[in-house]
Amino acid sequence: MFNTPYGLKLNITQVAEEITRFMKANPQSRYKIVIGSDSDGFEPANLIDFVTAIVVCRVGNGGRYFWRRTELGKFHTLRGRIIQEVMLSLKTAQEILDVLKTMEAPDFDFEIHADIGEKGETKTMISEVVGMIRANNFEARTKPDSYAASNVADRHV
Repeated sequence: MFNTPYGLKLNITQVAEEITRFMKANPQSRYKIVIGSDSDGFEPANLIDFVTAIVVCRVGNGGRYFWRRTELGKFHTLRGRIIQEVMLSLKTAQEILDVLKTMEAPDFDFEIHADIGEKGETKTMISEVVGMIRANNFEARTKPDSYAASNVADRHV
């Protein structure tokens, strides 16, 4: 189930309906749907908390987002955790796109945002992660342009 900022819980079909409704409310605008994930560890359970966000932007004029939390066992390396974030984003992207294809959604651009960048420990992973995303036929964004992962999902981990 996905959460809204208002505390509602929606399944993937309901999220797609909300996205479509949002886009149809202003059909002359340009839209972008973005998926991003972030993670954080917490004690004492040694679990990693993953949050995946679906963001729909009315380019230049606001947007909406939905998020879900997944708790998984301990990851021993940062690389393993980042790869899991990307895999969750890719899975969510396929889920939402499969449902949106069945609806009469207006045209939109689509991106996957990865919580990695040129600064910090993750800089050595950029080509690997971007390659994973592009291999799945999605546009990839990294920091500082990966707001769905580094801002929206990060807010809920």
